[in-house]
Amino acid sequence: EVQLVESGGGLVQPGGSLRLSCAASGFTFSNYHMNWVRQAPGKGLEWVSFIESGGGSTLYADSVKGRFTISRDNAKNTLYLQMNSLKPEDTAVYYCAKRGGSSWITGQGTQVTVSS
Repeated sequence: EVQLVESGGGLVQPGGSLRLSCAASGFTFSNYHMNWVRQAPGKGLEWVSFIESGGGSTLYADSVKGRFTISRDNAKNTLYLQMNSLKPEDTAVYYCAKRGGSSWITGQGTQVTVSS
């Protein structure tokens, strides 16, 4: 059974930083491309970032480019998202995600709130 467990969220002031982690199990993590997606209050899921299975290629949404960094440790079956220069509009529940057909397979998410 695929399990994705996100952690590292919290309350941070604008301009601050957080590092999210996602522990993966139930599948061969190193074989799969992975993503971070987020859902702001009252809005749909928004794709944030992608990393290919070997970690050599990454992509970012324009809204986070230059501020967020995705990475992975295949030996530890863990995905990361380093978030710097956080803005109030980054407030959302963040999910690590793998593709499951035409939909996302995600964990329970971790709340990130950016507020003074």
